[in-house]
Amino acid sequence: MTDQWVALEPGADPAERVRVLRRAHETFTTAGTVPRPVRSVVAESWRRSARAGVGPDGTARVELTDGDLDTYRAEHPLARVMPLFRELMGTFAADGEHLLAVCDTHGRLLWVEGHPATRKRADGMNFVPGARWSEAAVGTNAPGTAVALDRPVQVFAAEHFIRRVQPWTCAAAPVHDPHTGRVLGAVDITGGDRLAHPHSLGFVQAVARAAESQLALLAPPRRSDATAMLSVLGRDEAELLLDGHRIRLSRRHSEILVLLARRPEGLTGDELQCALYADESVNPVTLRAELARLRRLVGPGLLASRPYRLTAAVESDATVVERRLAAGALTSAVEAYAGPLLPGSQAPAVVRLRRRLADGLRTALIVHRDPDLLADWAYSSWGEDDLDVWRALAAVRSTTPVRARLAALEAELAVPARRPPVPTGGATWLQRPPA
Repeated sequence: MTDQWVALEPGADPAERVRVLRRAHETFTTAGTVPRPVRSVVAESWRRSARAGVGPDGTARVELTDGDLDTYRAEHPLARVMPLFRELMGTFAADGEHLLAVCDTHGRLLWVEGHPATRKRADGMNFVPGARWSEAAVGTNAPGTAVALDRPVQVFAAEHFIRRVQPWTCAAAPVHDPHTGRVLGAVDITGGDRLAHPHSLGFVQAVARAAESQLALLAPPRRSDATAMLSVLGRDEAELLLDGHRIRLSRRHSEILVLLARRPEGLTGDELQCALYADESVNPVTLRAELARLRRLVGPGLLASRPYRLTAAVESDATVVERRLAAGALTSAVEAYAGPLLPGSQAPAVVRLRRRLADGLRTALIVHRDPDLLADWAYSSWGEDDLDVWRALAAVRSTTPVRARLAALEAELAVPARRPPVPTGGATWLQRPPA
């Protein structure tokens, strides 16, 4: 876990950090610039919040109430793991005067439970079941930003975009469908400054992973009803098999289909633009033109708009690997892994997906310690510089070539000036994102 995901380093003075953040927040909301002390993950979130039109004095809006809320959350997949959330987090929340919260993929809070006095305080900012806490609705906050980024995040005090939320600290992690990899929502712990610790982020991430494991046991993998197949592993330009025809896609069209295939509910133009372009100055017209060209290529029957979405299920070789890995079928997962997902893509959301898939596989390989599977990875083009995998391989197959390659890698990595080029996926420089 890199420093940018930890809100407050151990030993830091929370009061001083709050003062610094408040000054930075004021600078951003008045001048539009983010001072250096603000973490990059927060700075980027502030910019997205401002682009979405969120005001610093806004508040969350309640969208689901009474019977509508009860029906919606009873049918939601995360309802099946609420007993697990309560078992793992309920006592921690009650004893620490914190709140346990669970949201859906749209950032709508489905459950908010915990210490009664804390719940009453949270009511004042509409941190209640049925309220939308997506980043686009209320700005930077742990559950909303965790869903937006598809990774765990901690938000401390004045890192929150809306001022009335700044007395709070929260940590959240996304929860995925173990068979499709789709984000189902996020689990969150919210409270005071005592949560501003790396352990809080690690704790909520472990709870999310436990929930995914429980979901995998509760429901077997579904048979794919996909009418199209998208090949994205080990190739910069995807190939779409649609109605018996093979369509070679450009890199940008490949990225768009990868993202839309993972979000059956669709993406707005703003969401898709943030996912595709690191450059915030890209004109929305550019994206609309790309989508128009893609629609002409694949036909109007597959790509719909408002929001942009696929009208039929599209399977990809990446989701096949994810399902096999989630089911514990490591050998078949490795066999299906033809290389990093769209290795040449620099689209922010694609980069995150690529890293998550590669690191999920390599971590499983290291833990499993199968010499043949480790060798398959180590001798591949994407694993040849993976120091951790070579060390794991040397521990179970200490042949002369393996020891020689490991020694060479360790010597190269010991000298910063001679470090090898950063590979596209599965290498030791990657910090492991959530599975």
